[in-house]
Amino acid sequence: MLDWIKFQYVRLLTCLDSLKTEKGQGLVEYALILVLIAIVVIAIMTALGKETCKAFCTVNNALKQK
Repeated sequence: MLDWIKFQYVRLLTCLDSLKTEKGQGLVEYALILVLIAIVVIAIMTALGKETCKAFCTVNNALKQK
């Protein structure tokens, strides 16, 4: 009986460890994707610079008039 309890305990720990690893890995992958998207957006916004500012100012002024 004691051996069965030890076996179940080790099995439970193994399952919990694998769940933690997989969830952490998925979270890191999503974080990396978000960082890459943010870098691309910042690069595009920097490259477009003044044109982007003009577009946002035009939209902002149009919203203020309504």
